[in-house]
Amino acid sequence: MSLPPERASELKQIIHQQLVKMDVHGRIREVLAETIREELAPGHQQLSTEDLIKALRQRGIIDDVMKELKFVTDVNETEKTSTPKPSTHFVDREPPVLKKTNIDPTRRYLYLQVLGGKAFLEHLQEPEALPGQICSTFTLCLHFRNQRFRSKPVPCACEPDFHDGFLLEVHKDSLGDGSKMVDATTMLSICDPVHMVLIKTDTFGETTLAASYFLEWRSVLAAENGRTNVAVELLGVGTESKVSVGVLNIRLEMYPQLNKTLSPEITNTQFALERQKTAEKERLFLVYAKQWWREYLQIRPTHNVRLVKIFAQDENGVNRPVCSYIRPLRAGWLLDTPRQAARFVSVLGYERAPVIGGGGGKQEQWCTLLAFLCRNKGDCEDHSNLLCSLLLGFGLEAFVCVGTKAKGVPHTWVMTRGTDGTITFWESLTGHRYIHRPINPDDPPLVEQPKPLYPYRTIGCIFNHQKFFGNCQPSDAVEVCVFDLHDESRWKPMSGEAIQSVCSPGTSSSVPPFPPLCASTIDTAVTSNEIELQLRILVSEHRKDLGLSTVWDDHLSYLLSPALAAYELERATSISAGNEEFQDAVRRAVPDGHTFKGFPIHFVYKNARRAFATCLRSPFCEEIICCRGDQVRLAVRVRVFTYPESACAVWIMFACKYRSVL
Repeated sequence: MSLPPERASELKQIIHQQLVKMDVHGRIREVLAETIREELAPGHQQLSTEDLIKALRQRGIIDDVMKELKFVTDVNETEKTSTPKPSTHFVDREPPVLKKTNIDPTRRYLYLQVLGGKAFLEHLQEPEALPGQICSTFTLCLHFRNQRFRSKPVPCACEPDFHDGFLLEVHKDSLGDGSKMVDATTMLSICDPVHMVLIKTDTFGETTLAASYFLEWRSVLAAENGRTNVAVELLGVGTESKVSVGVLNIRLEMYPQLNKTLSPEITNTQFALERQKTAEKERLFLVYAKQWWREYLQIRPTHNVRLVKIFAQDENGVNRPVCSYIRPLRAGWLLDTPRQAARFVSVLGYERAPVIGGGGGKQEQWCTLLAFLCRNKGDCEDHSNLLCSLLLGFGLEAFVCVGTKAKGVPHTWVMTRGTDGTITFWESLTGHRYIHRPINPDDPPLVEQPKPLYPYRTIGCIFNHQKFFGNCQPSDAVEVCVFDLHDESRWKPMSGEAIQSVCSPGTSSSVPPFPPLCASTIDTAVTSNEIELQLRILVSEHRKDLGLSTVWDDHLSYLLSPALAAYELERATSISAGNEEFQDAVRRAVPDGHTFKGFPIHFVYKNARRAFATCLRSPFCEEIICCRGDQVRLAVRVRVFTYPESACAVWIMFACKYRSVL
């Protein structure tokens, strides 16, 4: 196919601009220098064109250029053939090799590249997504030494097209002098793994945890040229923890390059010693825990039915001591008060671990913190562990309580103990707080006893990152429980040293380090407006089906904002404010002889259609949305309040005013 001269010159100009934009000439010079230094035999002084092209192809530079040129052509074609439309589907068309910039030459970095996936057999029959079509996506989340990263979402496929690079700083906080370059031997002692979590997001925006993997990165310290490729097999979670999800191709590279690499024998010996040391610590703790449990059962035979939980399975099916799921966690500038922390934890979604098959049994799965935060939802144990860690970070004496609520359903919640002995229960799923005043069963019948407002029935044990207590009081009922933790006739303690041996951070243990919290990426004004517009369309369509017209009152809608702000303030601080001004404004906006009705409701997700369906199930809300009468005016206001990890509280208020006709 021949091109006219002007078209050919235009195409050459596009190619030239693209090569300059991608700095291809600079990259070719780098490859040329590296090839001469590393690959050219000492006896030859010439490098053929074929050798250079082969080197460029091996490093993926030719593929990058071709992809980028295809991208430019696609854009030009699209501009000619169709009008621009808003993007509804994420397509990553950026060059996969990232520019390595802003590297501090005095520090060591690990450059981790994800070069695609394969054998994701669950998606073998998945059709390729059409442009503009919403499809399920995979997102890879990483945590390494207090640094967090997230890949771009890629469409779910048998061979998902991951092409992302992450620059991980190897000595971030705890290795002393930051200006001193660490060598391979020092880095071999850094036993923190790279925690990788794979999240699947479906077409409705619902997230599921697909895999959780701890990558041993130190094999790169023994690799030639400081670079190695690793094929990582990801296994499923929960009941599928022995089933392969897929394989990720990963390249690890050290920057700057190591002057001296270690031998594979040294690294393998180090790994074997660490595994042996960890296994021995865990074995000794297991022996101690069995002895402790035997002593606990000898106190009272009925103790064997109490919920005393010493070990819990994580998402990979690994049994860990429950104390290892807790660690004091400081939120930096993201959370200001313990009550705000409780509110944040309560707006993270609640979802029980999935069970395959019936029977009504509960699948146990205590997630590591990174898996919980990346999925943005979890079971009550995940919420309680996070809330306890945050309260410890705020300097409170906090414990996770394991027990039951109504009908004997197992449950966990958080307890704090004040310096004056005040016991406060915190419900992690709602953010509610309850003061505990024990009932004295020995009091005479005429003595008035406190009535408990909390939903908890029994308590078997309490624990945090340093302590574990088994409840050995005659009754495990919460209402008669006395929390005098120094009285060993009421609470049997575990050895603090034994707990520290397997749960303390920084040791060569299997306990994953805690990630820091991330700030929200949600634009509250834009998101609130989008949900509100969608709800207006849904209400109008619903009323149209009923043969009713819809007239919106924008002024009345705006007046609902203070009420929504006051509701969220009350949830976050337990302080109510601003109600008088809201009531006065509504009275002024509703004429004499008219009736006003309002219905507020709260969600922790941003799906407008799902929220609307829930609202219609409320008779009071349906009465407002389907209001009939004279001079009916409808109003709706949406207010999104954001928290760390892009968690959000969505408040919606429907209202109407109409002339009362008797």
